[in-house]
Amino acid sequence: MIRPSLPILPITERLSAIGSHLEAQNRLVLSAPPGAGKTTLVPLSLLDQPWRGDGRIILLEPRRLAARAAAARMASLLGEDVGATVGYRMRLDNRISAETRIEVVTEGVFVRMILDDPELTGICAVLFDEFHERSLDADFGLALALDAQSALRPDLKIVVMSATLDVERVTRLTGQSQAVISQGRSFPVEMRYRDRTGDERIEDAMTSAILAALGSEDGSILAFLPGQAEIRRVAERLEGRVAADVLVTPLYGNLSQAEQDAAIRPAPASKRKVVLSTSIAETSITIDGVRVVIDSGLQRLPVYEASTGITRLETVRVSRASADQRAGRAGRTEPGIAIRLWHAGQTAALPAFTPPEILATDLSGLALDMAHWGVTDPAQLALIDQPPAVALAEARQLLIQLGALDASYQLTARGRQMRDFGLPARLAAMVLAAAEGGSARPAADLAVLLTEQGLGGNDVDLDERLRHFSRENGERAKSARMLASRLVAGFGNAAEGRAETAGSLLLHAFPDRIAKRRGGRGRFVMANGRGAELPPTERLAGADMLVVADLTGKAAQARILSAAEISRSSIEEVMPDAIQTLDESGFDLASRQVRARRVTRIGAIILDETPLPKPKGEAAAQALADGVRQLGPSVLPFSKAAEQLRQRLGFLYRLHGDPWPDTSDDGLVARLEDWFVPFQSGVGGLQEISPGSLHDGLMALVPPGLQRELERQAPTHYMAPTGQAHPIRYDGAEPVLQIRVQELFGLKTHPSIGGGKLPLLLELTSPAHRPIQTTRDLPGFWAGSWRDVRADMRGRYPKHPWPDDPASAAPTTRAKPRGT
Repeated sequence: MIRPSLPILPITERLSAIGSHLEAQNRLVLSAPPGAGKTTLVPLSLLDQPWRGDGRIILLEPRRLAARAAAARMASLLGEDVGATVGYRMRLDNRISAETRIEVVTEGVFVRMILDDPELTGICAVLFDEFHERSLDADFGLALALDAQSALRPDLKIVVMSATLDVERVTRLTGQSQAVISQGRSFPVEMRYRDRTGDERIEDAMTSAILAALGSEDGSILAFLPGQAEIRRVAERLEGRVAADVLVTPLYGNLSQAEQDAAIRPAPASKRKVVLSTSIAETSITIDGVRVVIDSGLQRLPVYEASTGITRLETVRVSRASADQRAGRAGRTEPGIAIRLWHAGQTAALPAFTPPEILATDLSGLALDMAHWGVTDPAQLALIDQPPAVALAEARQLLIQLGALDASYQLTARGRQMRDFGLPARLAAMVLAAAEGGSARPAADLAVLLTEQGLGGNDVDLDERLRHFSRENGERAKSARMLASRLVAGFGNAAEGRAETAGSLLLHAFPDRIAKRRGGRGRFVMANGRGAELPPTERLAGADMLVVADLTGKAAQARILSAAEISRSSIEEVMPDAIQTLDESGFDLASRQVRARRVTRIGAIILDETPLPKPKGEAAAQALADGVRQLGPSVLPFSKAAEQLRQRLGFLYRLHGDPWPDTSDDGLVARLEDWFVPFQSGVGGLQEISPGSLHDGLMALVPPGLQRELERQAPTHYMAPTGQAHPIRYDGAEPVLQIRVQELFGLKTHPSIGGGKLPLLLELTSPAHRPIQTTRDLPGFWAGSWRDVRADMRGRYPKHPWPDDPASAAPTTRAKPRGT
């Protein structure tokens, strides 16, 4: 029974059906447009369901702002404060009491809840709101909830709901025959399009659209932009161009809770608001007074590259689902207008949904949590999309290196400690390692700082941010310091910790991102071999060495977002095994010689090097092989005989495949260890390689039992009827014999190889070795076009024989005797 004090919204007419469905079944998929009221009215309506008993209802929201707003709205509808019947729980904030029966939690918090208590003790229902956003935590949390429901809690109610839900896939995943669908929104929204030209910056187009809307429409405006930088630039363009009664407020993730709450608060009486927001305002919040939405059609999505460990942000077109969500914000409290900054025809070309995070993110946390849950194969979980195999393998390899997983992907004792922190794997490993050295507290402070955007400011220098963080007195900073205290509460004396620089702490988390300056100011190379850059104006741009905590951009042009200075002596003290001194042989491209040196390095970073005498033996041969890999086999001095052998073998490989060797460039490079290295043990440079060694090496590729067969199937020469040997070419699709036509007189069968099974392509030439005919059928040529060739050649070469019947004439290499 819905409470009389609750408003009547489009979802109201479906609440009875929702209650009846959950009375009979334990799973429900709900699709309702923006403004239907599902976020607030569905949880409140479930309070009165008989199956609830005294169980708590968990409502998942994708963002902290949405969680706080949803809890506040429900509490106000009940006439209570947040923390009474309705409360919320998130990483740095908790408004829960003994009387709380609806808990609004962020998705990551729920994952930790169910991992720590798979039975979800005291919880009767879990509602996944805005599931269409497909965060990794939402996908994984739903999979865990379905698993727990099947094995441990058959009475647990699971509801998946969204305004723009991929209904078919979700219903199939949850085993439902159909979804409950609510039609309509609170108020109509008029769609308008305002196409921008190809060279118009999005900030200029948005500024123009906002000014036009302020002049022609009533009410406040919500403008969607891809990121913080664009929001700042639009705010700068609007400054001094809007009336005094218009408040321009930003809304994005880096803002404090107070600043975010101020952005969504209704405008004061007689004033209007222009809220410049990222996608954070797409779902689950209502900004009273907004009746105009202006959508840039752009969003910024993180893209993770498993091979580099770098997450970069890409600006991309929004999905149709996101565009619908944004437009729906205009009709929450009154009829509204949605202005889209693109051509109407482009809407159909938008992707249906935003790509799920599981396909493009760091999976180390997922891999760790799967191991804690006792699952090694993600296919055992009810995931809508399976994680990419390569990214999962990279994540597991990182966890093995950190000591969190064993070789069979089982959780180790260290892994259990790391998971308990609720931190990204690298940062959890950092806190553990620091605790062992008596520096747990500064490591915990740094870990919290790195996981909370904007905490301690936005300086690239993490030592500077830590100093700011220690002096901040805002609620968020105080909550963050309390969280750091909880992280290290079990470490005793190590919890207080001795002073450490951020760089020495970060070594435990990012040893592969130790970076050394190279070239100009601000240019660095990391231990993993990747380059990274800082603006030359940054203080850290002049540092000799850094540890990089965060960076973005393409691997070749990564931009450092946060880092700390480190010295070589600190690295030697904290991680002595990271620095290695080795004698190395390598190929020098400039001289094409093998060089040797004694190198002190950290991964790809060379700290010191000393030349050594030129090496010989296998080390030199291996270095030469590296040179061939870089330059290709064409740099090798193949003799004519070796080149012909390579072509013969390549022809037989193309004809028969294995066991004949592939002697193409790629084939030879792939087998340098077999045919090249063993024959170059005394060589120190490409110019010292003997052509004979290459011929012998190629011959070594032929299995012993096939060497005679090589001569039979691909002979080097054809013996003509005149007794002269002519080379056969094998550089094409078929073997070719070029020969003067007179040398084949008297031959009644076509020349062939391979025991007569493979005909040669004949390139017949004149006495002057100019081509006159190509044929695969010599008897047919004698009987056919020979007559025309003979007529033409007799006039040109009268001293040479041109018989009427060449098949019966004597072969010759000479001209006719004088007087004949």
